[in-house]
Amino acid sequence: MDPLDFLELEEMLCFLHCNKTEISCMENPVIFLCKLKDYNLISEDSFKKVSRMKKKEKGLYDILDWFEEKKSEHIKLFWKCAFKETVLSHNPKLQMLRKSLMDGSYHFDTQLPEKVETEDNGEKEKTEHSEEEVRKENSVKKKRKYSKSICDEEDEQPGPSGLSTSAQKKSKKICFTPPMKKGEKGEIWTWPLYKSQLPVTCGQMSGTLQRDKLAKGEKCILANKQWFAPGEFERFAGKQSCKNWKLSIRCGGTPLGKLIKEGHLKTVAYKGGNKKAKKRLFSPEEATTESEKEEDDEEDQDSSSDEPTTDEEEAEEQTVQQPEAGLSNTKVFKVTCGGLAGTLHKKRFASGTLGKSIRTETSWMTPVDFCKESGPTNVSWKKDIRWDGKPLSALMEAEILKIHSLLCACPLCKPDPEDLENEKNDDECCICKNEEEDQDLVVCEECPRSFHQKCHLPHVDDIILNDDSPWLCTFCVFRANHVCLDQLDVNAVMSQQISQHMMQCQYLLLSLRSADEEQMFSPDPMGYLANYSTSIKSPMWLGKVTDKLQQKQYQTVGEFVSDVQLIFANCATFNRGNPEILAIGNQLRELFDSEFKKAFNIQDQ
Repeated sequence: MDPLDFLELEEMLCFLHCNKTEISCMENPVIFLCKLKDYNLISEDSFKKVSRMKKKEKGLYDILDWFEEKKSEHIKLFWKCAFKETVLSHNPKLQMLRKSLMDGSYHFDTQLPEKVETEDNGEKEKTEHSEEEVRKENSVKKKRKYSKSICDEEDEQPGPSGLSTSAQKKSKKICFTPPMKKGEKGEIWTWPLYKSQLPVTCGQMSGTLQRDKLAKGEKCILANKQWFAPGEFERFAGKQSCKNWKLSIRCGGTPLGKLIKEGHLKTVAYKGGNKKAKKRLFSPEEATTESEKEEDDEEDQDSSSDEPTTDEEEAEEQTVQQPEAGLSNTKVFKVTCGGLAGTLHKKRFASGTLGKSIRTETSWMTPVDFCKESGPTNVSWKKDIRWDGKPLSALMEAEILKIHSLLCACPLCKPDPEDLENEKNDDECCICKNEEEDQDLVVCEECPRSFHQKCHLPHVDDIILNDDSPWLCTFCVFRANHVCLDQLDVNAVMSQQISQHMMQCQYLLLSLRSADEEQMFSPDPMGYLANYSTSIKSPMWLGKVTDKLQQKQYQTVGEFVSDVQLIFANCATFNRGNPEILAIGNQLRELFDSEFKKAFNIQDQ
């Protein structure tokens, strides 16, 4: 017997209205929300928003409130979904409500007072004021600017000299758009003010780019009263690992390569600079452009040029003259302590107990905490923590790592509550590996990862940031809500609608982009390889797959997987003579295959 057959629509609405609180307090609302989504009673976005909340009571109550006001005509279908056996078996709250209808213990004749729509002006102002304070507090917590944590050289040296200088912090405000006059566009490279020059950044270094010098192939970036070629400016900013100035140097957050491709900037090939960039994904021999050939013909006439020759010659020269130069420029060290492994970040290191400088898969730790996490220690953290088979003290003796003075007042040694909160998460985006100061980072509440709003999948809207609920990244949401599916074969998975498995696909794509440390497979290869399209008929890259997935252009899981596999197939075709790049591509392909089987519970045949 179905109790809904004996109720009027108004009674069903009243029953929902009086029990929204009880329903929102159910222990496992995910299955209930899935059932509502299956019957199109709630949107996909609402489902994802609540699924990402650490505490889902408020989000579920808001959905019920919205349904009562906007979808009241479907109230009978709502209760049919709620009383399905699969939902009831996991929710004692709903069992109790259904029982109250069956045994007649619930009474519909209770008179409710009229709904209060407005408040007194005084109370309303107080309420709005308190809500605004909470919203600001949570917004600052979830979205922050990358803060510098390197103290001055005098502060880093042990001894009383640390008293002479102290790190002075500036308050930072979150700004979603650059200051513009009314009617002006956001692309500053189109403004009349920047007709001849543009402000550019590379990592933490900023400079001014002269358009006419870039078009002539001259040293075109002025920084610290010095002129640099683009490749030199990239190395000067400490971003030589990017090996592509068109991606690492940016104007207002936009890579110069994109401005060049769209015609906003003109350039010719730089000696050394472009060859260095082409080592990213493809073999340098394959990527010689017409402009570079012309420069090679004129090399005798330009023998007095100040441009660098090749990276290999430069590296050999530095090795001979400065044996420790390569090590002193290293920013991250792989370390172990017992069975625990992590990475030590030089800029976060202050001492054994100050500065969470070691990152594991789950959190940031101080060196002392890292030793405690690994188990009982023998002597001290300087000897227990190992790097390249040597104790960590070897880096201190070589003055690669420096313990800050006891009098140091930098944010690592004298952190305020906001500094301590910021130490819990990465200083750079987990996906694009960029730590530009002009872009804000969204931090996960469960893991140490940080993301740019547009790098994360799905993209993080400003509305979510202003919500007072904790935000979880897709990695954590996937692991928390991943339900073990029945064992399936590959063909069955490929034919399924991607809308039912969007979280799995987003997780797989984020895993690939996060593992792509050098960002070899993310940008469009046609943007910096003139002859790429002649060898590859169907170009594909991770950035394009990301856009298609975000815009919901895929219909089935198979379409998504085909595009990902096409990236690795193109890499193998174009780089037959480059075993180094082939090995990187194979590693990413194996990672994708392994995670794909786990996500969809596919057994090896």
